[in-house]
Amino acid sequence: MTDITFRYATHEDLPAIVALLADDEKGKTREELRDPLPDVYYAAFDAMESQSTEALPNKYLLACRGDEIVGCLQLTLIAGLSRKGRLRAQIEGVRVSSKCRGQKVGEKLITESISISKLLGASLVQFTTDKSRKDAHRFYERLGFVASHEGMKKEI
Repeated sequence: MTDITFRYATHEDLPAIVALLADDEKGKTREELRDPLPDVYYAAFDAMESQSTEALPNKYLLACRGDEIVGCLQLTLIAGLSRKGRLRAQIEGVRVSSKCRGQKVGEKLITESISISKLLGASLVQFTTDKSRKDAHRFYERLGFVASHEGMKKEI
């Protein structure tokens, strides 16, 4: 088995990222995977890039096995006043290719995102996960995360 490497996404990676986002029970109803990829994905990526700085990134982190993208997540560092101005890392859109699940790709991806966050000065990592994703809850708990808060969302 080839080792996993990590890098930040580029425009050229968007079809593979959207394919990962759609390779999921919930994602297949949320995403629009077609060729060519809808422009909204490129616009969103450009918006993320425009918000991103070296100190406060808003980027897609990719897990790669050779040239193949096998996992991804969005990592955003957020400056704030609460907790004495501590930086926090927000993780979104964690996905691992269905053919690579159970091979520690997700664990390596999360661990890498935590390492990057620490290196940039964050002292807290947070995310939301759908209540119906019981396997994901066990996975995150195994990695030391605690379900300390109740998340809320509202479609607008």
